[in-house]
Amino acid sequence: MKLPSFGVEEWLNTWEKKAKYDISQSTISALTLQELIGLDGTTVAEFFGKYAAEKLNYGWIEGSPEFKKLVAQFYDKVDTTGILQANGATGANLLVMYALLEPGDEVISIRPSYQQLYDIPKSFGATVNFVDLVEEDRWQIDLGKLAKLVSNKTKMICLNSANNPTGTLLQKSVLEQIVQIARKVNAYVLVDEVYRPFTTKNDFPSIVDVYERGIATNSLSKTYSLPGLRIGWTASSKKLANVFRKCRDYTLICGGVLNDALAVHALKNRQKILARNHQILAENLKLLTKWSEQEPRVSFVMPYYVPTAFIRLDIPQDDRSFCTDLLQKTGVLLVPGSAFGVPQHARLGYCCSKKTLLKGLSLLSEYLQENF
Repeated sequence: MKLPSFGVEEWLNTWEKKAKYDISQSTISALTLQELIGLDGTTVAEFFGKYAAEKLNYGWIEGSPEFKKLVAQFYDKVDTTGILQANGATGANLLVMYALLEPGDEVISIRPSYQQLYDIPKSFGATVNFVDLVEEDRWQIDLGKLAKLVSNKTKMICLNSANNPTGTLLQKSVLEQIVQIARKVNAYVLVDEVYRPFTTKNDFPSIVDVYERGIATNSLSKTYSLPGLRIGWTASSKKLANVFRKCRDYTLICGGVLNDALAVHALKNRQKILARNHQILAENLKLLTKWSEQEPRVSFVMPYYVPTAFIRLDIPQDDRSFCTDLLQKTGVLLVPGSAFGVPQHARLGYCCSKKTLLKGLSLLSEYLQENF
């Protein structure tokens, strides 16, 4: 198996701990352990006191019944038999592709997207064809091109909605058209839904609620501000979940007793987390929008209830060296667009603390004005 360097992860592994003003991340400002446990008035001592005499064995292999019940509530057409706990959304994606793809299969992926969704299939010996999202069309998918690429050899269509890094979404009408295309050739549709938006509208349903061969992956990392728990899941039909179970035994075993307990606590209090995060997102997006209106060298497609913006940089310097120089001279961290295969752009994660965002944007503007 041969894998290229994972662009965004390699960049963050190198630079994120050196940043003073990190406005690169795609997670909404992470909760502390005390904040998480205290959502319902419980103290840290009370919470962990319940587990002080608990043996740290494997626990529930697929996730506790309570975890599976809470996760199943996110979907209309999936019950607990279709939910499997995973090591974050990355573990969930790997599990699905490991279970279903074989050498010689054809896969279609959008681009830009999360690199795992196209380079893992390549490493398994699949042929990957791309549908490029079009910036001039607000980073939307070209359904005509997708229809032309799909053939009887197409095994899977890999999507990311909301999209990382652009922050754009597949609306219900678009998703239904993708399903029609996939159904003609009996292809699976895998959608990484880890950035499901902060909206109560039913315009953005899960793939598992519109397609019988749809597979959704998700986690508590982004929308729920808990990347450190490393708890995600797959949601699918019971038939597909049975396929994943066998491969899961080779790759994960379990998520851990304490991680499962913390995940259950988060899911029980999800409305409080969502309310907190919606406020952070709404307030910070206003700040970002106001800043961008006054910054002539930056433009972006407005994200929709999603914590990342993919900014276009109107500069003569390449994006990677720009982001490196910016960090070293100001302490401000962005992710260069070339890490996603789209040069002269950068991922800007605006859902950090308000203080960090304001200072980071101010220093970014000063750097642009002084150097270009």
